[in-house]
Amino acid sequence: MGNGKSDLARVRKKLAERKVSGVCRIARRRDEFFRIRQFRRVYDRESGKFTFNISYETHTNPTPRSLVVAEAFGLGIDEAQRFKVLDAELNIGPRDIVYITGDSGSGKSVLLRAIKQDLGEEAIDLSEVAVDADKPLIETVGATVEEGLELLSKVGLNDAFLFLRTYNQLSDGQKYRYRIAKLIESGRQWWLMDEFAACLDRDTAKIIAFNLQKIARQQGKAVLAATTHTDLAEDLNPSVHIHKRFGKEITVNYYPNVPAKECSLIKEMRVTEGTTEDWKKLASFHYRSHKIAGLRKIFCLKRGEELCGVIVYCYPPPTCFGRRLVLPKMGMKELNQKLSIISRVVVHPKYRTIGLGSKLVKETLPLAGTENVEMPAVMAKYNPFAEKAGMKKVAEQPPPKEALRIAEVLEYFGFNIQLLGSEKYVLNKLQALSGEDLEKVREAFSKHCHTRFMKYLFPHQVFGRKKDYVEALKTAGVEKLAHLIRLCGFLLQTKVYLFWSAS
Repeated sequence: MGNGKSDLARVRKKLAERKVSGVCRIARRRDEFFRIRQFRRVYDRESGKFTFNISYETHTNPTPRSLVVAEAFGLGIDEAQRFKVLDAELNIGPRDIVYITGDSGSGKSVLLRAIKQDLGEEAIDLSEVAVDADKPLIETVGATVEEGLELLSKVGLNDAFLFLRTYNQLSDGQKYRYRIAKLIESGRQWWLMDEFAACLDRDTAKIIAFNLQKIARQQGKAVLAATTHTDLAEDLNPSVHIHKRFGKEITVNYYPNVPAKECSLIKEMRVTEGTTEDWKKLASFHYRSHKIAGLRKIFCLKRGEELCGVIVYCYPPPTCFGRRLVLPKMGMKELNQKLSIISRVVVHPKYRTIGLGSKLVKETLPLAGTENVEMPAVMAKYNPFAEKAGMKKVAEQPPPKEALRIAEVLEYFGFNIQLLGSEKYVLNKLQALSGEDLEKVREAFSKHCHTRFMKYLFPHQVFGRKKDYVEALKTAGVEKLAHLIRLCGFLLQTKVYLFWSAS
């Protein structure tokens, strides 16, 4: 190996010798930057595998400075800088999960480009996914609202507030999840991802890797993910692992194509009994009211000291749609002894899509303190986490008649029923009403009483009395009325009734 200073002097000397009127002589011959010497794909119908035979040669185009350096060190510019990037036979099927690792510059991207070029319209690259950055997410995925909600929920964007945000308002991790939703929506067979999750923290990368392989295997799609990181093997659980080194050196290992059992991060988590303070820490990530009435027990899921999720069990309301299909009629005392209701389940956005909702429900059902547990939930229509935990879907709950009657009155006064979830909108509408019309709204809530309305007005009681509720309505200001209207909007949604019994 030469001395650095003498090498530098040699280059400078050559530069001086090659100066001609202040300009270096330029080689006239111009060659390609890289050349595909061989690329062939053969499909074996019996095994369902493609065999890729790929061989690349690459070299640097001669430039004034590269010619000087080559001459200074006695290198042949055409021969010395020409090297083989890849020379391999890969057996990859259209349902394989392929994990491509290697140092930067080792040829991972070259391999992906070659495969993509050969697959043509069968493949889609994550970097090419079209994004409408200025519309709410729910407007940009799925042919219908239901399809859009399902797609967003699959990738972990299952937060009611997120549905209404734009792409530009998302974090890097959320943007990555959204682009995967668009990848799914494309319907292409091969999903290609260069620099996979490279911009994300390693926890988020592992969560996204686990969810990606789960979705791809459920839908029978192939994933080819290339990255410098080697810590995703457990969560991707690849059927093909390609490790690319510099030059033509490459290692290829094949494994059974089976889903990963669970995300690697779950091993670090435990369920413990929690407090209302735990609920308050995650309450802002839940789409419903942060207040809870009739509290029975709270459990939380922790990873070390980090709070990952919370589940809230409460005393049951006097009535609930679907209950009579699974339980005989009971008085309140007996109901409180034998039945709990899951009032809230919330998982920190970082940890969504790895089954923590199911884990919280499954591990805490036997700890609730009652032999029966019920759960009415809107989100369960799109994310069956409670069913996976062992709860039984009994029925879909239509809006209660009380909410429907109140909605008719609100529509009469010009309220848009679809906007009842917006407190600002509701307040503005109420403030525009005359005193007489406000009184008619109060009368509607008084006449069509629902237990949810009473729980709001009497948060410190398990359930209020109707007489007290009617009296409280007479003096309720527009802020309280606005909240009652928001509750009415929530009741208008179709919910799933789920049930579990220890017996």
